[in-house]
Amino acid sequence: MSGDHDHQHRDVEDPSSAECADFLERIIRLIDNELEEGDCTVVRAHIDSCSPCLERYDLQRTVKAVVARSCSETAPAELRERVRVQIRAVQVQITEG
Repeated sequence: MSGDHDHQHRDVEDPSSAECADFLERIIRLIDNELEEGDCTVVRAHIDSCSPCLERYDLQRTVKAVVARSCSETAPAELRERVRVQIRAVQVQITEG
């Protein structure tokens, strides 16, 4: 049923779902700026004409943005110290065990 739903949002000339699977890796490479300009044009044209791939593109972009934002945050000093103490305690248990 969901396959029929996907096809309702596509033009008749759009690539098949098998071809869409090939675009997933290229979409990720597009987001990471790892595609040559000609490939970027092809991938963007596909995304513009294929709702499922546009949704995947938006989801991947959102996930990468959240991860990037999370990686820039720093844990509070008190939490870092508690983690260090716990790591030392585990290291002692391992060496004594």
